[in-house]
Amino acid sequence: MSSTADLLIEEDDIPYEEDLFRNRFSLKCWLRYIEHKTQSSKNVASVNLLYQRALRELPGSYKLWYQYLKLRRGQVAKKCVTDPLYEEVNKCFRTALVFMNKMPRIWILYCTFLVKQRFITRTRHAFDDALRSLPITQHYRIWPIYLKFLHLHDIPETTIRVYERYLKIAPQDAEQLVEYLKSVDRLDLACIHLSAIVNDSNFISREGKTNHELWHELCSIVAKNPSKVTSLNAELLVREGVEKYPDQTGALWCSLADYYIRDGCFEQARDVYEEAMRTVRTVRDFTQVIFDACAHFMEELINVELEAQHKSDSNFNIDLLMARFENLMDRRPLLINSVLLRQNPHNVHEWLKRAELCKSNPKEVEETFEEAVNTVNAKLQLGKLSNLWIAYAVFFEQQAQLKKAREIFERALLAPYPKVDDLASVYCSWAEMELRSKKWQKALQVIKRAVKKPAFKTDYYDESETVQNRVYKSLKVWSMYADLEESFGTFESCKEVYEKILDLRIATPQLIINYTMLLESKNHFEESFKASA
Repeated sequence: MSSTADLLIEEDDIPYEEDLFRNRFSLKCWLRYIEHKTQSSKNVASVNLLYQRALRELPGSYKLWYQYLKLRRGQVAKKCVTDPLYEEVNKCFRTALVFMNKMPRIWILYCTFLVKQRFITRTRHAFDDALRSLPITQHYRIWPIYLKFLHLHDIPETTIRVYERYLKIAPQDAEQLVEYLKSVDRLDLACIHLSAIVNDSNFISREGKTNHELWHELCSIVAKNPSKVTSLNAELLVREGVEKYPDQTGALWCSLADYYIRDGCFEQARDVYEEAMRTVRTVRDFTQVIFDACAHFMEELINVELEAQHKSDSNFNIDLLMARFENLMDRRPLLINSVLLRQNPHNVHEWLKRAELCKSNPKEVEETFEEAVNTVNAKLQLGKLSNLWIAYAVFFEQQAQLKKAREIFERALLAPYPKVDDLASVYCSWAEMELRSKKWQKALQVIKRAVKKPAFKTDYYDESETVQNRVYKSLKVWSMYADLEESFGTFESCKEVYEKILDLRIATPQLIINYTMLLESKNHFEESFKASA
């Protein structure tokens, strides 16, 4: 033993010293001696020296190193970090790590001790050494402390590089880096990482955010910071989001418009709003999001222009903006109608409403009807396709274009209606148009075409047959035929119509009563009796 040891050894330590003389490599002997020394001596130096002696004999003992290092940390806990004793403890840690470099707990003690001393470079090197020394399965114990340390200091470049290393083994924590980048105003890099997140179909948010919420966050950052986010194409980004989330397009379109507004590209912003209004598929997106945002944008432009007008005598810009704003308000019903038709292009009621909205412009009405009859599928119709054709023809009748109206009716007769009654309505409407034009014979000709029997036998209730081959048995058509013959035909021709109705066995009680009354009015009592029998 050294002279220093002799000075620190007391009389009651002798049994322990003798025990160590016999078993100097026994951990239990050293621990018993250390416990005794800790309890009996108030001299910190003697305890430290005893630990050092033990560690010289057993440098591979984790238990000894751990207790010793905790003891040394505790001894300086209440001292200022500039105290020289801190550096002595640091040396102890470095010595320990020569033997304990595979022990994560020792690294954690050392790194947290350096964090307390506010060393930046030295602490970072210590964390890096820990990650290099420990197996990768133990890294999860180091990274949280490492990242927490980086957040304590304003060292964004270092923090970003360390985070990027961390994400190679924990990509699920990418949101942490995004949040940090936002906090240090590195928005361009934040958007790059956030873009990678939203494009990763396997990513599961630790914050519980849906992929749509992450998209919305990305678009919001890009839109609000056009001068800071330069690596991403804002327009391409939003269009990709619109394709992925068609039910949430309103907010995405507004983000793109906001991007151009903040960048001072007002015309491009207006173009975005116009495109959005032409493509959104829900009334909620249109009315509550896009239209309101567009109207507010134009109002703000007008207000800015009014303020600038005091400095200039030109009224051109303000007049143009006012005209655009008024045009937007005038188009609102038509734009809403377009949204509803995008939802269901086979909605007859909305097509008719659209034609009514365009009534001030005959050319637009004609284009609307033409698009409607070419779009509506009779099997998917909401409403009746026949009503669309009839309204189309009546439009030309009101324009005094009977020839064009007849052409429309001719086309209407060929449409694939789901029910016979639809085609019958077209025939009857055509005949009524001819009557309104006082073309009695043409009306009769139209009805006669309807009741003409096909060359082959068909079953009225066989839906596999086209309605054109079954309309000859339509009661609606025959009833109108009878009315026309009563009004404009002879008794014989009228009687012939009623007889055919009876032969086809489609007569209703009312038709039979009408027939008997007709016969009685002409004194054909016997035939009247037979008809009613």
